[in-house]
Amino acid sequence: MAHRDGDPLDGLRTVLRRLLLTVVGVPFVVAIAMSLIDSYRRRGKRPKPFPTRAPGTVTVGDGQVTTYTYGRDLYDDMIAAIEGAEHQILFETYIWKGDATGERFKRALIDAADRGVDVYCIYDGFANLVVSPAFQRFPASLKVLRYPVYTAGWRFFDLRRYGRDHRKILVVDDHVGFIGGYNIGSSYETEWRDTHVRITGPAVWDLKRAFADFWNLNRRRRIRGTERPLLLETASTWEPRVRVQRNVPRLWMFPIRAMYIEAINRASRNVWMTQAYFLPDEDFIDAVKAAAMRGVDVRLLLPLKSNHIVADWISRGHFSQLLDSGVRILRYRDAMVHAKTATVDGTWSTVGTANIDRLSLQGNFEINVEIIDQGFARELEAIFEVDQSHCLELTSGEWEARDVHRKFTEMVLTPLRPLL
Repeated sequence: MAHRDGDPLDGLRTVLRRLLLTVVGVPFVVAIAMSLIDSYRRRGKRPKPFPTRAPGTVTVGDGQVTTYTYGRDLYDDMIAAIEGAEHQILFETYIWKGDATGERFKRALIDAADRGVDVYCIYDGFANLVVSPAFQRFPASLKVLRYPVYTAGWRFFDLRRYGRDHRKILVVDDHVGFIGGYNIGSSYETEWRDTHVRITGPAVWDLKRAFADFWNLNRRRRIRGTERPLLLETASTWEPRVRVQRNVPRLWMFPIRAMYIEAINRASRNVWMTQAYFLPDEDFIDAVKAAAMRGVDVRLLLPLKSNHIVADWISRGHFSQLLDSGVRILRYRDAMVHAKTATVDGTWSTVGTANIDRLSLQGNFEINVEIIDQGFARELEAIFEVDQSHCLELTSGEWEARDVHRKFTEMVLTPLRPLL
Protein backbone atom coordinates (compact mmCIF):
# COMPACT_ATOMS: atom_id res chain seq x y z
CA MET A 1 0.00 0.00 0.00
CA ALA A 2 1.37 3.34 -1.02
CA HIS A 3 2.43 5.71 1.79
CA ARG A 4 0.18 8.77 2.01
CA ASP A 5 1.90 12.06 2.71
CA GLY A 6 0.53 14.17 5.55
CA ASP A 7 -1.97 16.91 4.81
CA PRO A 8 -0.06 20.20 4.26
CA LEU A 9 -2.81 21.99 6.19
CA ASP A 10 -1.99 19.95 9.28
CA GLY A 11 1.58 21.22 9.19
CA LEU A 12 0.37 24.78 8.74
CA ARG A 13 -2.01 24.44 11.68
CA THR A 14 0.82 23.15 13.86
CA VAL A 15 3.03 26.08 12.93
CA LEU A 16 0.23 28.56 13.62
CA ARG A 17 -0.54 26.96 16.99
CA ARG A 18 3.10 27.17 18.02
CA LEU A 19 3.33 30.76 16.81
CA LEU A 20 0.20 31.73 18.73
CA LEU A 21 1.50 30.02 21.87
CA THR A 22 4.77 31.92 21.55
CA VAL A 23 3.08 35.28 20.96
CA VAL A 24 0.76 34.79 23.94
CA GLY A 25 3.01 32.85 26.27
CA VAL A 26 6.32 34.71 26.02
CA PRO A 27 4.94 38.07 27.26
CA PHE A 28 3.38 36.34 30.29
CA VAL A 29 6.63 34.53 31.10
CA VAL A 30 8.63 37.75 30.77
CA ALA A 31 6.10 39.65 32.92
CA ILE A 32 6.22 37.03 35.68
CA ALA A 33 10.03 36.96 35.64
CA MET A 34 10.22 40.76 35.79
CA SER A 35 7.80 40.87 38.73
CA LEU A 36 9.75 38.26 40.70
CA ILE A 37 13.08 39.97 40.09
CA ASP A 38 11.66 43.37 41.01
CA SER A 39 10.13 41.97 44.20
CA TYR A 40 13.51 40.52 45.19
CA ARG A 41 15.31 43.79 44.53
CA ARG A 42 12.82 45.76 46.65
CA ARG A 43 13.36 43.68 49.77
CA GLY A 44 14.70 45.81 52.60
CA LYS A 45 14.49 49.04 50.63
CA ARG A 46 12.48 51.92 52.04
CA PRO A 47 11.27 55.01 50.15
CA LYS A 48 12.99 58.29 50.81
CA PRO A 49 11.24 61.42 52.12
CA PHE A 50 9.26 63.46 49.61
CA PRO A 51 7.82 67.00 49.70
CA THR A 52 4.20 67.40 50.78
CA ARG A 53 1.75 70.23 51.13
CA ALA A 54 -0.30 70.79 54.27
CA PRO A 55 -4.02 70.06 53.95
CA GLY A 56 -5.73 72.96 52.20
CA THR A 57 -9.42 73.81 52.43
CA VAL A 58 -11.50 75.75 49.91
CA THR A 59 -15.18 76.62 49.88
CA VAL A 60 -17.15 75.07 47.04
CA GLY A 61 -20.81 76.07 46.89
CA ASP A 62 -22.45 75.36 50.23
CA GLY A 63 -19.67 73.06 51.43
CA GLN A 64 -15.93 72.76 51.76
CA VAL A 65 -13.28 70.54 50.20
CA THR A 66 -10.02 69.74 52.01
CA THR A 67 -7.19 68.11 50.06
CA TYR A 68 -4.66 65.72 51.62
CA THR A 69 -1.32 64.66 50.16
CA TYR A 70 0.14 62.90 53.20
CA GLY A 71 -1.40 59.79 54.69
CA ARG A 72 -0.87 60.63 58.35
CA ASP A 73 -2.78 63.92 58.03
CA LEU A 74 -5.63 62.12 56.29
CA TYR A 75 -5.84 59.19 58.69
CA ASP A 76 -5.88 61.47 61.72
CA ASP A 77 -8.87 63.36 60.32
CA MET A 78 -10.65 60.17 59.25
CA ILE A 79 -10.26 58.69 62.73
CA ALA A 80 -11.44 61.95 64.30
CA ALA A 81 -14.55 61.83 62.11
CA ILE A 82 -15.22 58.20 63.10
CA GLU A 83 -14.76 59.02 66.78
CA GLY A 84 -17.20 61.90 66.46
CA ALA A 85 -19.89 59.88 64.66
CA GLU A 86 -23.37 59.99 66.22
CA HIS A 87 -25.61 57.98 63.90
CA GLN A 88 -23.96 56.23 60.96
CA ILE A 89 -20.57 55.35 59.43
CA LEU A 90 -20.13 54.06 55.89
CA PHE A 91 -16.59 52.78 55.31
CA GLU A 92 -15.32 51.21 52.09
CA THR A 93 -11.77 50.41 51.01
CA TYR A 94 -9.93 48.29 48.48
CA ILE A 95 -6.95 47.30 50.68
CA TRP A 96 -7.26 47.12 54.46
CA LYS A 97 -3.99 45.86 55.90
CA GLY A 98 -3.85 44.09 59.24
CA ASP A 99 -0.98 46.27 60.52
CA ALA A 100 -0.97 48.97 63.19
CA THR A 101 -2.85 51.45 61.00
CA GLY A 102 -5.41 48.85 59.95
CA GLU A 103 -5.93 47.90 63.58
CA ARG A 104 -6.37 51.56 64.49
CA PHE A 105 -9.23 51.91 62.01
CA LYS A 106 -10.77 48.59 63.04
CA ARG A 107 -10.71 49.57 66.71
CA ALA A 108 -12.24 52.99 65.99
CA LEU A 109 -15.07 51.41 63.99
CA ILE A 110 -15.77 48.80 66.67
CA ASP A 111 -15.80 51.48 69.38
CA ALA A 112 -18.29 53.51 67.32
CA ALA A 113 -20.57 50.49 66.94
CA ASP A 114 -20.32 49.79 70.68
CA ARG A 115 -21.68 53.25 71.48
CA GLY A 116 -24.68 52.72 69.22
CA VAL A 117 -23.55 54.03 65.81
CA ASP A 118 -24.66 52.02 62.76
CA VAL A 119 -21.39 50.95 61.13
CA TYR A 120 -21.21 49.50 57.62
CA CYS A 121 -17.90 48.27 56.18
CA ILE A 122 -16.95 47.01 52.71
CA TYR A 123 -13.57 45.72 51.59
CA ASP A 124 -12.35 43.74 48.58
CA GLY A 125 -11.57 40.07 49.23
CA PHE A 126 -9.06 39.67 46.40
CA ALA A 127 -7.04 42.74 47.41
CA ASN A 128 -6.73 41.36 50.96
CA LEU A 129 -5.84 37.74 50.26
CA VAL A 130 -2.52 38.16 52.05
CA VAL A 131 -4.11 39.81 55.10
CA SER A 132 -4.42 37.56 58.15
CA PRO A 133 -7.83 35.85 58.42
CA ALA A 134 -7.80 36.74 62.12
CA PHE A 135 -7.80 40.43 61.24
CA GLN A 136 -10.75 39.89 58.92
CA ARG A 137 -12.95 38.63 61.76
CA PHE A 138 -15.29 41.33 63.03
CA PRO A 139 -17.80 41.46 65.90
CA ALA A 140 -21.49 41.19 65.08
CA SER A 141 -21.95 44.85 66.01
CA LEU A 142 -20.40 45.77 62.63
CA LYS A 143 -22.16 45.12 59.35
CA VAL A 144 -19.30 43.93 57.14
CA LEU A 145 -19.36 42.99 53.46
CA ARG A 146 -16.27 41.22 52.13
CA TYR A 147 -16.56 41.57 48.37
CA PRO A 148 -15.77 38.02 47.16
CA VAL A 149 -12.65 36.98 45.30
CA TYR A 150 -14.81 35.28 42.68
CA THR A 151 -18.02 37.15 41.93
CA ALA A 152 -19.48 35.61 38.78
CA GLY A 153 -21.01 32.49 40.32
CA TRP A 154 -22.45 30.27 37.60
CA ARG A 155 -22.42 33.21 35.17
CA PHE A 156 -18.72 32.83 34.41
CA PHE A 157 -19.40 34.08 30.87
CA ASP A 158 -20.79 37.43 32.08
CA LEU A 159 -17.97 40.01 31.98
CA ARG A 160 -20.05 42.45 34.02
CA ARG A 161 -19.49 40.31 37.12
CA TYR A 162 -15.70 40.36 37.26
CA GLY A 163 -14.95 43.93 38.37
CA ARG A 164 -13.07 44.44 41.65
CA ASP A 165 -14.26 46.93 44.27
CA HIS A 166 -11.45 49.48 43.95
CA ARG A 167 -13.29 52.32 45.72
CA LYS A 168 -12.21 54.18 48.89
CA ILE A 169 -15.02 56.00 50.71
CA LEU A 170 -15.76 57.11 54.26
CA VAL A 171 -19.00 58.91 55.10
CA VAL A 172 -19.86 59.92 58.67
CA ASP A 173 -23.45 60.90 59.48
CA ASP A 174 -24.69 63.46 56.95
CA HIS A 175 -21.83 65.85 57.56
CA VAL A 176 -18.55 64.68 56.10
CA GLY A 177 -17.26 62.37 53.38
CA PHE A 178 -13.78 61.25 52.30
CA ILE A 179 -12.80 59.98 48.85
CA GLY A 180 -9.52 59.46 47.00
CA GLY A 181 -6.66 57.11 46.31
CA TYR A 182 -5.54 56.13 49.81
CA ASN A 183 -5.97 52.54 50.95
CA ILE A 184 -5.64 51.71 54.66
CA GLY A 185 -2.19 50.62 55.85
CA SER A 186 0.94 51.83 57.63
CA SER A 187 3.06 52.03 54.47
CA TYR A 188 0.51 54.33 52.83
CA GLU A 189 0.54 56.57 55.91
CA THR A 190 4.12 57.79 55.44
CA GLU A 191 5.75 56.18 52.39
CA TRP A 192 3.33 56.77 49.50
CA ARG A 193 2.40 60.05 47.84
CA ASP A 194 -1.36 59.93 47.29
CA THR A 195 -4.30 62.35 47.18
CA HIS A 196 -7.60 62.28 49.05
CA VAL A 197 -10.29 64.88 49.71
CA ARG A 198 -12.65 65.58 52.60
CA ILE A 199 -16.03 66.95 51.53
CA THR A 200 -18.74 68.70 53.53
CA GLY A 201 -22.07 70.07 52.40
CA PRO A 202 -24.74 68.66 50.07
CA ALA A 203 -22.23 66.63 48.02
CA VAL A 204 -21.83 64.23 50.95
CA TRP A 205 -25.20 62.77 49.98
CA ASP A 206 -23.83 61.66 46.64
CA LEU A 207 -21.15 59.66 48.44
CA LYS A 208 -23.78 58.15 50.74
CA ARG A 209 -25.87 57.07 47.76
CA ALA A 210 -22.80 55.61 46.06
CA PHE A 211 -22.07 53.48 49.11
CA ALA A 212 -25.70 52.44 49.60
CA ASP A 213 -26.11 51.45 45.95
CA PHE A 214 -23.06 49.17 46.11
CA TRP A 215 -24.13 47.69 49.44
CA ASN A 216 -27.64 46.95 48.20
CA LEU A 217 -26.34 45.47 44.95
CA ASN A 218 -24.16 43.04 46.88
CA ARG A 219 -25.76 42.69 50.33
CA ARG A 220 -26.81 39.07 49.70
CA ARG A 221 -23.13 38.15 49.51
CA ARG A 222 -23.08 38.47 53.31
CA ILE A 223 -23.63 35.35 55.42
CA ARG A 224 -27.27 36.24 55.99
CA GLY A 225 -29.03 35.95 52.63
CA THR A 226 -31.96 38.02 53.87
CA GLU A 227 -29.80 41.06 54.62
CA ARG A 228 -32.01 44.16 54.63
CA PRO A 229 -31.17 46.96 52.18
CA LEU A 230 -29.46 50.12 53.33
CA LEU A 231 -32.12 52.82 52.92
CA LEU A 232 -31.31 56.53 52.81
CA GLU A 233 -33.52 59.56 52.94
CA THR A 234 -33.65 61.66 49.78
CA ALA A 235 -31.40 64.71 49.96
CA SER A 236 -33.28 67.99 49.89
CA THR A 237 -30.52 69.86 48.05
CA TRP A 238 -27.69 69.05 45.68
CA GLU A 239 -24.41 70.73 44.80
CA PRO A 240 -24.03 71.31 41.03
CA ARG A 241 -20.31 72.15 41.34
CA VAL A 242 -19.49 68.75 42.82
CA ARG A 243 -20.41 65.60 40.91
CA VAL A 244 -19.69 62.03 41.87
CA GLN A 245 -18.92 59.78 38.90
CA ARG A 246 -19.19 56.01 39.39
CA ASN A 247 -18.04 53.11 37.25
CA VAL A 248 -20.49 50.23 37.78
CA PRO A 249 -19.51 47.16 35.71
CA ARG A 250 -22.62 45.24 36.76
CA LEU A 251 -24.68 47.91 34.97
CA TRP A 252 -22.10 48.37 32.19
CA MET A 253 -21.70 52.03 33.23
CA PHE A 254 -18.25 53.63 32.84
CA PRO A 255 -18.65 57.44 32.92
CA ILE A 256 -15.19 58.26 34.34
CA ARG A 257 -13.40 57.64 31.04
CA ALA A 258 -15.87 59.89 29.21
CA MET A 259 -15.49 62.53 31.93
CA TYR A 260 -11.73 62.65 31.38
CA ILE A 261 -11.88 62.71 27.59
CA GLU A 262 -14.51 65.45 27.54
CA ALA A 263 -12.46 67.65 29.86
CA ILE A 264 -9.28 67.09 27.82
CA ASN A 265 -11.09 67.80 24.54
CA ARG A 266 -12.39 71.11 25.93
CA ALA A 267 -9.02 72.22 27.33
CA SER A 268 -7.58 75.46 26.00
CA ARG A 269 -4.88 76.34 28.57
CA ASN A 270 -3.57 73.38 30.56
CA VAL A 271 -4.12 69.71 31.40
CA TRP A 272 -2.13 68.53 34.42
CA MET A 273 -2.61 64.88 35.34
CA THR A 274 -1.06 62.78 38.10
CA GLN A 275 -1.52 59.05 37.64
CA ALA A 276 -0.14 55.97 39.37
CA TYR A 277 -0.53 53.83 36.24
CA PHE A 278 -1.03 55.19 32.74
CA LEU A 279 -2.19 52.53 30.27
CA PRO A 280 -4.96 54.22 28.28
CA ASP A 281 -6.71 53.12 25.12
CA GLU A 282 -5.94 54.81 21.80
CA ASP A 283 -8.91 57.19 21.99
CA PHE A 284 -7.63 58.53 25.29
CA ILE A 285 -4.09 58.86 23.90
CA ASP A 286 -5.44 60.68 20.84
CA ALA A 287 -7.30 63.18 23.04
CA VAL A 288 -4.16 63.93 25.05
CA LYS A 289 -2.02 64.28 21.93
CA ALA A 290 -4.57 66.52 20.21
CA ALA A 291 -4.65 68.84 23.22
CA ALA A 292 -0.87 69.17 23.25
CA MET A 293 -0.73 69.74 19.49
CA ARG A 294 -3.21 72.62 19.68
CA GLY A 295 -0.98 74.40 22.21
CA VAL A 296 -2.40 73.20 25.54
CA ASP A 297 0.17 72.77 28.33
CA VAL A 298 -0.19 69.03 28.88
CA ARG A 299 1.80 67.54 31.75
CA LEU A 300 1.67 63.91 32.82
CA LEU A 301 3.15 63.07 36.23
CA LEU A 302 3.91 59.38 36.79
CA PRO A 303 6.03 57.35 39.21
CA LEU A 304 9.59 56.81 38.05
CA LYS A 305 9.18 53.29 39.44
CA SER A 306 5.76 52.14 40.59
CA ASN A 307 4.90 49.08 42.67
CA HIS A 308 3.91 47.24 39.45
CA ILE A 309 6.96 47.00 37.20
CA VAL A 310 5.08 45.38 34.31
CA ALA A 311 2.59 48.27 34.23
CA ASP A 312 5.54 50.68 34.09
CA TRP A 313 7.06 48.95 31.09
CA ILE A 314 3.79 48.69 29.20
CA SER A 315 3.05 52.35 29.91
CA ARG A 316 6.36 53.33 28.34
CA GLY A 317 5.10 52.07 25.01
CA HIS A 318 3.09 55.30 24.76
CA PHE A 319 5.94 57.68 25.56
CA SER A 320 7.30 58.24 22.06
CA GLN A 321 4.03 59.48 20.57
CA LEU A 322 3.23 61.56 23.65
CA LEU A 323 6.62 63.28 23.65
CA ASP A 324 6.47 63.85 19.88
CA SER A 325 3.12 65.62 20.27
CA GLY A 326 4.46 67.95 22.97
CA VAL A 327 3.27 66.26 26.16
CA ARG A 328 5.62 66.77 29.11
CA ILE A 329 6.29 63.55 31.04
CA LEU A 330 7.38 64.06 34.64
CA ARG A 331 8.57 61.03 36.62
CA TYR A 332 8.25 61.15 40.41
CA ARG A 333 11.37 59.85 42.14
CA ASP A 334 12.19 58.10 45.43
CA ALA A 335 8.59 57.21 46.38
CA MET A 336 5.45 55.70 44.92
CA VAL A 337 2.98 58.28 43.67
CA HIS A 338 -0.45 56.65 43.80
CA ALA A 339 -2.67 59.71 43.20
CA LYS A 340 -5.37 59.77 40.52
CA THR A 341 -5.99 63.46 39.88
CA ALA A 342 -6.29 65.98 37.06
CA THR A 343 -7.01 69.66 36.67
CA VAL A 344 -7.89 71.51 33.46
CA ASP A 345 -7.92 75.22 32.59
CA GLY A 346 -8.01 76.39 36.21
CA THR A 347 -11.68 75.38 36.50
CA TRP A 348 -12.26 71.64 36.21
CA SER A 349 -10.66 69.04 38.50
CA THR A 350 -11.08 65.45 39.58
CA VAL A 351 -9.82 63.29 42.46
CA GLY A 352 -10.72 59.67 42.87
CA THR A 353 -9.88 55.99 42.72
CA ALA A 354 -9.77 55.32 38.98
CA ASN A 355 -6.41 54.84 37.31
CA ILE A 356 -6.01 55.60 33.62
CA ASP A 357 -5.99 51.96 32.56
CA ARG A 358 -8.51 49.48 31.23
CA LEU A 359 -9.04 47.76 34.58
CA SER A 360 -10.20 51.01 36.16
CA LEU A 361 -11.91 52.72 33.23
CA GLN A 362 -13.70 49.68 31.78
CA GLY A 363 -13.63 46.98 34.46
CA ASN A 364 -13.64 47.85 38.17
CA PHE A 365 -16.06 49.54 40.51
CA GLU A 366 -14.52 53.00 40.78
CA ILE A 367 -15.52 56.43 42.05
CA ASN A 368 -14.22 59.93 41.25
CA VAL A 369 -15.39 63.31 42.40
CA GLU A 370 -15.58 65.96 39.67
CA ILE A 371 -15.34 69.55 40.93
CA ILE A 372 -16.00 72.68 38.89
CA ASP A 373 -14.38 75.42 40.95
CA GLN A 374 -11.47 77.78 40.40
CA GLY A 375 -10.36 77.75 44.04
CA PHE A 376 -10.09 73.97 44.12
CA ALA A 377 -8.31 73.95 40.74
CA ARG A 378 -5.74 76.38 42.15
CA GLU A 379 -5.22 74.03 45.10
CA LEU A 380 -4.57 71.04 42.80
CA GLU A 381 -2.25 73.15 40.63
CA ALA A 382 -0.25 74.14 43.72
CA ILE A 383 0.00 70.47 44.73
CA PHE A 384 1.09 69.55 41.22
CA GLU A 385 3.87 72.15 41.31
CA VAL A 386 5.17 70.76 44.62
CA ASP A 387 5.18 67.26 43.14
CA GLN A 388 6.83 68.47 39.94
CA SER A 389 9.72 69.81 42.02
CA HIS A 390 10.45 66.21 43.00
CA CYS A 391 10.35 64.85 39.44
CA LEU A 392 12.76 64.06 36.64
CA GLU A 393 11.44 65.28 33.29
CA LEU A 394 11.81 62.86 30.42
CA THR A 395 13.02 64.42 27.15
CA SER A 396 12.56 63.07 23.64
CA GLY A 397 16.31 62.80 23.16
CA GLU A 398 16.77 60.84 26.37
CA TRP A 399 13.90 58.54 25.51
CA GLU A 400 15.01 57.76 21.98
CA ALA A 401 18.55 57.05 23.21
CA ARG A 402 17.45 54.27 25.58
CA ASP A 403 19.13 50.88 25.29
CA VAL A 404 18.14 48.37 22.62
CA HIS A 405 17.21 45.76 25.24
CA ARG A 406 14.72 48.21 26.76
CA LYS A 407 13.05 48.76 23.40
CA PHE A 408 12.95 45.00 22.86
CA THR A 409 11.34 44.38 26.26
CA GLU A 410 8.68 47.01 25.56
CA MET A 411 7.91 45.31 22.26
CA VAL A 412 7.66 41.85 23.88
CA LEU A 413 5.19 43.13 26.49
CA THR A 414 2.98 44.95 23.97
CA PRO A 415 0.44 42.06 23.66
CA LEU A 416 -0.38 42.50 27.36
CA ARG A 417 -1.49 46.11 26.88
CA PRO A 418 -5.20 45.31 26.26
CA LEU A 419 -5.32 43.30 29.50
CA LEU A 420 -4.23 46.08 31.89
